[in-house]
Amino acid sequence: MQVFSPSKVNLFLRIMRRREDGYHDLASLFHVIDLGDDMELEVLPDSAAVDVLQCSDPTIPCDERNLVIKALNLYRRKAGVSTHFRVRLDKRVPHGAGLGGGSGNAATTLWAANELCGRPATDAQLLEWSGEIGSDISVFFSSGAAYCTGRGEIVEDVPPPLPLDTPLLLVKPPIGLSTPQIFRALDLGRRSEEDPRGLLERMAAAGKLSDELTVNDLEQPAFDTLPELRALQERLAAEGDAGGQPFSSVFMTGSGSTIVCAGADAAPAFLSRETAYSDVFVSPARLIVRRPGEWYAAPAGGPRAGAAAAAAATAAA
Repeated sequence: MQVFSPSKVNLFLRIMRRREDGYHDLASLFHVIDLGDDMELEVLPDSAAVDVLQCSDPTIPCDERNLVIKALNLYRRKAGVSTHFRVRLDKRVPHGAGLGGGSGNAATTLWAANELCGRPATDAQLLEWSGEIGSDISVFFSSGAAYCTGRGEIVEDVPPPLPLDTPLLLVKPPIGLSTPQIFRALDLGRRSEEDPRGLLERMAAAGKLSDELTVNDLEQPAFDTLPELRALQERLAAEGDAGGQPFSSVFMTGSGSTIVCAGADAAPAFLSRETAYSDVFVSPARLIVRRPGEWYAAPAGGPRAGAAAAAAATAAA
């Protein structure tokens, strides 16, 4: 079975409190996007005792540290099946990016394994189970737009607050950020005071993004940890798109280090012309949803090509 494994952005992210167990409660509007990986799953013979994961990125572990393997172990335990799988993973989503690429792989694995086993579990069960191995996995079992609370595992489907064709440009420096490191550096006294439900309502009413709405409480620790990331955000906001038009909003997604530019997807020239940015990942993106009983579809014309696609857009501008 061939299946598309999408990623996500946080259109806003509020940290509500630090819990007694050391985790944090959040309130965030997640949206699935069409930047994703390709996956292929097949059932192994009954004699197989282990899963086999093959990945195009040699830096990614293919053992039980990988969320794909964790998802398969979880699925067998919860669904009461003994089936093992071969999984081929063609990675496009960068890791350490705040885009949930690994979480998307885990969610896609759960969904595809369930399909191959004859759907013994419902989507609601897959969503519930997924919270045991990661906080961001659950969002992919929404219809595409989700207001998430708790550690992120409490998922409320909401209508997409923006047109799905809203242009987005993703810009990620080569340095990734560790989510635990960013949470440790979080200063709760420097958080936004915006009401997250109010942000959701105002965003839906506006139908577009603005800096007043794309609040992310994790920008403070990320920018303190990586000042170059703040400088990149400020330059993107100052220079605008390839034609010099300002983006409607420039903000960080998740715990970083990806910066999202909203309202246009033609990359500014400095990203391709200045050697300091030669290793920056750049990709256009769009919001996507899924139909009940189906998984997310790859974008028309095939998966987006990351930096190459954005560089081509810049050259044409």
